[in-house]
Amino acid sequence: MAETTMEKIVSLCKRRGFIFQSSEIYGGLSGAWDYGPLGVQLKNNIRDFWWKEMTQMHDNIVGLDASILMHPKVWEASGHVANFTDPMVDCKQCKNRFRADQIDLTAACPNCGTKDSFTEPRNFNLMFSTHIGAVHDEGSTIYLRPETAQGIYLDFKNVVQSSRVKIPFGIAQVGKAFRNEITTKNFIFRSLEFEQMEMQYFVKPGSDEKWFSFWREQRMEFYHKMGITPSRLRWHRHGPDELAFYAKDAYDIQFLFPMGWQELEGVHNRTDYDLNQHQKFSGKDLSYLEQETHERYIPYVVETSAGLTRNVLMALSDAYTEETLEGGDVRTVLRFHPAIAPITVAVLPLVKKDGISELSEKLERQLREDFATFYDQGGAIGRRYRRMDEIGTPYCVTVDYQTLDDNTVTLRFRDSMEQVRVHLDDLVARIHLETKQYKRVEE
Repeated sequence: MAETTMEKIVSLCKRRGFIFQSSEIYGGLSGAWDYGPLGVQLKNNIRDFWWKEMTQMHDNIVGLDASILMHPKVWEASGHVANFTDPMVDCKQCKNRFRADQIDLTAACPNCGTKDSFTEPRNFNLMFSTHIGAVHDEGSTIYLRPETAQGIYLDFKNVVQSSRVKIPFGIAQVGKAFRNEITTKNFIFRSLEFEQMEMQYFVKPGSDEKWFSFWREQRMEFYHKMGITPSRLRWHRHGPDELAFYAKDAYDIQFLFPMGWQELEGVHNRTDYDLNQHQKFSGKDLSYLEQETHERYIPYVVETSAGLTRNVLMALSDAYTEETLEGGDVRTVLRFHPAIAPITVAVLPLVKKDGISELSEKLERQLREDFATFYDQGGAIGRRYRRMDEIGTPYCVTVDYQTLDDNTVTLRFRDSMEQVRVHLDDLVARIHLETKQYKRVEE
């Protein structure tokens, strides 16, 4: 099997309409990306897969969509104003900037080769600031949120009072976040603007370790359900030097990207730090009262925080395959789980004449009710199969002359290239069944 490189993934993403460089006609903006027709569908499918898993499949997790802009005191209470910084150094010669913890300060500049050229490390705040109102002064400064969790904590009391939830319960959210990263690299892995899928699970103090273990198990199982190769996933526990100041314990799910093992999702025991801080800074009571025992306490929080955009890169990296077929031909395949594939079913008429095109178009419109579909009648059938393989379409339906006789079509499976005849009346149910029972064919 050929090695999967980031260059190959980036090339395919642009060529087939997954991801484009932002503002490309103006030279591009580093660290910013646009999701094309296939990319936005892939991202939305992963988001919906996560949302169903976290809310629909649990009877004690509710949803939220908090505002990107919040009162500036939120970020003082959370510690972001004081602590959300990276130590940075500049090269005096070429003026490039580097993170101090990722460079040897005694070595030559990796950009220009100049020795002894680094400035002293300085803290650089990663939050984007802007202004609200007509007057730009210190009092009008607000921030684009660098994470989505704080909005959940601010609405904790509102959710308790309006939704009749009882501890333990969770609040889930998917939303945009912004970080003024100095070094953006590895395609969409680290960018200025990204999306997070977070769930904050509120528990009674003393039960936090039990729920922390529970959610670690749940979150790893999620990626197995998504069809990600288990051997490319692992746990990394934060050591004392890595542990955030608010955390009692923390684990990362890491994925083997083309550039090596990197963080995909974090599961954190945040204790009662966040609600205590917001209670202190706002002056509002954020405690929880148990109706049965009349006990009042500040809940502990177990957080699961995944990058949606990193999940997209993970899905692309894990799915990308180059296969050498009999005869020496190479086919590029994206082996997405059918539940997240941008296009589920492609309808392909064998020929354009004798009413086959018309029947194919009618069938494609019918299938739209249940699946994301695509219609393609251009070129040889083998070439059309290859185009669908390259964008990860799990099922191709070919309409041919036999269809006119017995109402059956050819259903082709992407991974195995197996083909079976299926009656039109059974087609939707068969595709649903194949999706539910999908097991990836290993290379």
